Amino acid sequence: MSPSAEVRPPSVRVSVVVPVFNPGPSFDDLIASLERQSLDASQFEVLLCDDGSDAPTQQRLEQVARAHPNVRVLALPHSGWPGTPRNEGVAAARGDYVQFVDQDDYLFDTALEKLVEYADAHASDVVVGREVGIGRPLPSRIFRKDIPDAKLGEDPLLEMLTPHKLFRTAFLRENGIRFPDGRVRLEDHLYVMQAYFAARTISILASVPCYAWVKHPGSASSSRIDPESYFPHLEAVLDIVEENTETGRMRDRLLRHWLRGKILKRLSGKRMLRYPAEYRTRLLDVVTPLVETRFGPGVDAGLAFPQRIRVALLRAGRRDDLVRFAEFEAGLKARVAVTSAEWSRGGGLHLAIKTAVTQGGREALVFDDETGRLSSLPLESLDELPPAVLVAGRELRNDRIEVFLEGEKPGTERRIVNEKLRDGGTVRVAIDPLKVFGGEGAPSALRLTAKVRRAGWTFAVPVTADAGALARAGASPLLAGSAVTITAADGGAVEVRRSGSGRLRDLAGKSVRRMRQLARG
Repeated sequence: MSPSAEVRPPSVRVSVVVPVFNPGPSFDDLIASLERQSLDASQFEVLLCDDGSDAPTQQRLEQVARAHPNVRVLALPHSGWPGTPRNEGVAAARGDYVQFVDQDDYLFDTALEKLVEYADAHASDVVVGREVGIGRPLPSRIFRKDIPDAKLGEDPLLEMLTPHKLFRTAFLRENGIRFPDGRVRLEDHLYVMQAYFAARTISILASVPCYAWVKHPGSASSSRIDPESYFPHLEAVLDIVEENTETGRMRDRLLRHWLRGKILKRLSGKRMLRYPAEYRTRLLDVVTPLVETRFGPGVDAGLAFPQRIRVALLRAGRRDDLVRFAEFEAGLKARVAVTSAEWSRGGGLHLAIKTAVTQGGREALVFDDETGRLSSLPLESLDELPPAVLVAGRELRNDRIEVFLEGEKPGTERRIVNEKLRDGGTVRVAIDPLKVFGGEGAPSALRLTAKVRRAGWTFAVPVTADAGALARAGASPLLAGSAVTITAADGGAVEVRRSGSGRLRDLAGKSVRRMRQLARG
């Protein structure tokens, strides 16, 4: 056969790099998800980067490799942290792109195909595929829409700094982007921020679920940090930001992410109260000077209202009041309740939903009519704080409620309300059963949940109701299709349930609707 007639094997589009160390049973879920990929197995490879696992694990990995021609095992000396195995995976990668996956997580079935297509279409150096939290909450703003050319400091890229992304392999090598070797906290932040600053195009693929980030008991993210060793690693991330930005709003906006998420979050509500007194003292001894030296007033100014109070107390050295403020936050309760439910003749379910934030059965967030200051705080002396700290102007203007319908499967939530909270806190919700229960594989039950933003605090809660308020809705009409009921489950949580397949009733409901529309026309 002449060289021109040779049949070349398809190129490897993506290398899936998995750092491995003595994985548990969930590793089988990862392998199964790779077997289900819609991208042909000849177009991707899997590099199992074994960080010195025990003999049974080594045998297990070799069995996986023997059963899958596109799987390779890299046997590595034990380093004790995933950074070095990931680096070795990138060095050995044959793919145009690298996708990092952790051994306890998995990929959705079309992930690799869609990620590669998206990267090709937009010449992306980095693609942030939609992550879905399994047993853990994840930020949602970053995945509200596809952004082919996301801008650092403008788009919500910092919300997701995990390494679970697609990177162009040549881009990583040309820019010398590596994970730190050895046990380094926040190594993912160091890596991703290097990539973000070096990238010409960063893309967000929000419309397709790509990565399942699974929460397991005892995972590193659930353990308490050691303040003295953790925060020097945070400063290394801050150094990268400062090296790549000028003094001003852009730098303040980026630095604010770590002040908010890595320091102030640790001083909030129930989390702060769980600390033993000795640990709390150690933590505050470390973070107080760090806040003074690394974060200026421009960083503070862009914080949300609760965080502005917290950082002001921290800067003022008012440690007892920091604890009192944490107690106040821990006692805040949001209740989102259905107060009325009725069916329209057109087949829609109409709900009135009321929101309240209370503490001890009373309204918790009380603002002075004249000054606009929060007056319900149980602190020693409010007058000693800068007056502007207790004013929640922009936050009150942004009070909002989102209502969702959620099935049992992860990633199936549908937002049905996204409105500002008005005086009284009541919103109207309309649900069309033919739409929410339509389509192949539609769930038979959907629960209502809500996310409430009030004065800068955010609450994620189930929508509840008294059984009596729902009973008055009665039976669903013909134009709703299959018989649908709205009920209060255990604890009062509201569910909308469909009885049986009801295909004939769905067809009848749709037909009558079309006839009515034609008649109106």
